[in-house]
Amino acid sequence: MSSSELTEKKVEPDAVAGGAVRLDRVTHRYGAVTAVGPVDLTVPTGEFLVLVGASGCGKSTLLRLIAGFERPSEGTVKVSGTDPRPGDTAGVVFQTPRLFPWRTVRGNLDLALRYAGVERAQWPQRRAELLARVGLEGTEERRVWEISGGQQQRVAIARALAAENPLLLLDEPFAALDALTRERLQEDVRRMAAQAGRTTVFVTHSAEEAVFLGSRIVVLTKSPGTVALDLPITLPRGEVDAEALRGSPEFGELRAEVAHAVKSAAAA
Repeated sequence: MSSSELTEKKVEPDAVAGGAVRLDRVTHRYGAVTAVGPVDLTVPTGEFLVLVGASGCGKSTLLRLIAGFERPSEGTVKVSGTDPRPGDTAGVVFQTPRLFPWRTVRGNLDLALRYAGVERAQWPQRRAELLARVGLEGTEERRVWEISGGQQQRVAIARALAAENPLLLLDEPFAALDALTRERLQEDVRRMAAQAGRTTVFVTHSAEEAVFLGSRIVVLTKSPGTVALDLPITLPRGEVDAEALRGSPEFGELRAEVAHAVKSAAAA
C-alpha cells in the first residue's frame, strides 16, 4: 500500500453540531485524590477520538464525565452544547458486556429499544437492523450464555446503538477478548463509525488499537491525567484492507510515536 493510498485530506466537522463534546478546564477528584485534570478538549462532530494512556491515568474517568455518570469537581463538560445526561446523551459500551443473562439476545435489544423510546411496532425492524450491523443475524432467540464473549460484546454494541445517539462512548470494550476476536471487532467498530458519522470516544491502553481506530489520538499523562499529546491521524477512514493498513509503514510509524508518548507520559 503506497503513501498516497494511505493519506487523505482531513475534513474538520462542525464543532457545535450534534454529538460534539467540549471539556473546559475539567478537573475531577475522588476525595483528596485528583484523578484527572485540568483538561481542555474539544471533539468535533463525527470525529473518532481515542484516549490512550497507562492504567490509572484518568481515561475512564473522562469517559464517565462525558457520559454524565459523574460531574466534574471543576470546569464544565458539554455535549452538543448542553450538560450530559446519563442514559440519554450517549450510547455506552463497557469493558464487559453487562447484558441481562436471563434474557435472550432479542430481549436485551428490545429493552434497549424500549428505553430509547422506539415505538413497539418498530422493534422487529430496528432489532434486525442492529443485529445486521454487528454481524449477529439469526441469534435473536439465543440466551446470553449460549453465545461467545465476542458475540456478547457485539450485542452490547448493538444495544448502545439502539437509541441512535449522535455520541458513542466505549471503555476498553475489547480488553478481555482474544487477539483474533479483538481485531475483528476493531474492524467492525471502525467501519460502523465511518458509515454512521457518529462522534466516538474510545478508551484504550493499546497504541496499536488507538492508531487503527482513531481519527485523532489524545495521550494522557500519569495521574492526575492531563493531555500529553494530541495527534491527528491521517490514515484513510473509508473501506480499506485492514491487514494492509496494519502492515503499512505509516501505521508502524504512528504506532511507535504513540507508544513512545504513552511510555514517556507514564514516566514523567
